[in-house]
Amino acid sequence: MSFMTEGNVLTIKRSIAVRAVVTPSWKEEAEKELSNAIAASDQQLSQLEQEGQQFVTEVRNQSANPLDPRVQEQVAQIQQQVAAKRSELEEQKRNLLQQQVQIRDLEMEQIVEQGQIESFCDLKVGDNLVKKMQLSITVRDGVVESIDEN
Repeated sequence: MSFMTEGNVLTIKRSIAVRAVVTPSWKEEAEKELSNAIAASDQQLSQLEQEGQQFVTEVRNQSANPLDPRVQEQVAQIQQQVAAKRSELEEQKRNLLQQQVQIRDLEMEQIVEQGQIESFCDLKVGDNLVKKMQLSITVRDGVVESIDEN
């Protein structure tokens, strides 16, 4: 038995694709954001190296015998953790650099996926759920240019 009858309305949450028209100011802003993210990545890598070195020095200084196998094992663990985090940060930086190249290659007036926003809509008997869920917004320099059902 179904409780939904004609006239009942259900409010649902949906994701809406946000697309942007590539313009000179959009491109400039996107490149600036990526440059800042790359600089932050470099800063994190530098900080990671410093902190890793400090931990190793502290562990060695706190030990009566720096050549003790337990101290060596602790140092190796720290170095392993630093290396793992370094690899993660370097991968993030490679992705950012790749995005930077992709943005530079975009042509003016091209439409690119920019992200998603959440929205609510009413759903009632007889509505096409697929159409209600497949909505996108196209913006030009922050101004909504169109709202489309895909």
